[in-house]
Amino acid sequence: MTENRSELGYNFTQSESQTMIAQMVKDFTQKHIKPHVMEWDEAQIFPVELFKKLGELGLMGVLVPEEYGGSGFGYFEYVKVIEEIAKVCGSIGLSVAAHNSLCTGHILTFGNEEQKKKWLPKLATAKWIGAWGLTEANTGSDALGMNTTAVLEGDHYIVNGSKNWITHGKSGDIAVIMVRTGDKGDSKGISAIVIEKGTPGFSAGKKENKLGMRASETTELIFDNVKVPKENLLGNQGDGFKQAMKILDGGRISIAALSLGIAKGAYEAALAYSKERHQFGQPISSFQAIAFKLADLATEIEASELLIYQAADMKNRGVKMTKQSAMAKYFASEVCVKAATEAIQIFGGYGYTKDFPVEKFYRDSKLCTIGEGTSEIQKVVIAREILK
Repeated sequence: MTENRSELGYNFTQSESQTMIAQMVKDFTQKHIKPHVMEWDEAQIFPVELFKKLGELGLMGVLVPEEYGGSGFGYFEYVKVIEEIAKVCGSIGLSVAAHNSLCTGHILTFGNEEQKKKWLPKLATAKWIGAWGLTEANTGSDALGMNTTAVLEGDHYIVNGSKNWITHGKSGDIAVIMVRTGDKGDSKGISAIVIEKGTPGFSAGKKENKLGMRASETTELIFDNVKVPKENLLGNQGDGFKQAMKILDGGRISIAALSLGIAKGAYEAALAYSKERHQFGQPISSFQAIAFKLADLATEIEASELLIYQAADMKNRGVKMTKQSAMAKYFASEVCVKAATEAIQIFGGYGYTKDFPVEKFYRDSKLCTIGEGTSEIQKVVIAREILK
């Protein structure tokens, strides 16, 4: 470790606002999310009205300053929000994370004053749901190979192409899209542009039928000669790739928090079940085979949490945290998959049924190692940072 430890100033005492938010979110999830989890999952329902309710509580604009209609909180509170929701439903946690970190976060970070005043109040209150588009069918990790283009003609950009794996692609009211305004493969050839729903030529394509995170809508976005005012460009032309990488740094913290919530949900369910389930005349938690699984999970979940709060602390203070957010996302997402897998093992046959929550944690967990940069890409980022 080469960084100066005195720079890592996180106070481990949970603040009053964190405690208050955690309780508020917990109450909300028990009342408005838990009763509907399987219904939404089975039918792949994206519950738009639920997000409007979350907006009323300020949870769709956690990081947005109050002057733009948001809550004005920092990353500690934001991590708590995502974690508490994900303990109950990964899908809803994922959608809250994507809305806050990606679309809203991009406009908040790189929009000018006029753009912030125009769009942030609608996003922070969930009057509008936000989408964010980088990935295409032929470009996953290799974002510089994108084919979607924006050509400036007079006062408008003409956008053509498509995006894949877009959260809220169909139900979203506004999208921040990375487009090619220069040569393919050139990091200065990408720009970020905002497109509102209803713009002619802008439509949603195929909705993905997914293994997990089924209540979080994922679709294709299609651009057919979409005419976008040049005032909708975020920052300068050619800044889009650099902007997207910075947004993904923060987004990785949110996916790490999502992973943490799912891991805790699975672990807590397994822990409770291990005390209730009796075999050979005693609770299965009294057997070392089960107790050691729980010990491993408890340790790794706590390690995930520490990595996440280190990255969140640095983000709050405006310190570069590319390495720390990649480490948090990589470690927490892998622990998340392990926790869900072990939870099913502890539940045994019952864990494989939809009558208990762990099979859904298992299905939801895998996306955490893929979305916003795969585990392999996180290793590339970490390696690049430590080898500088």
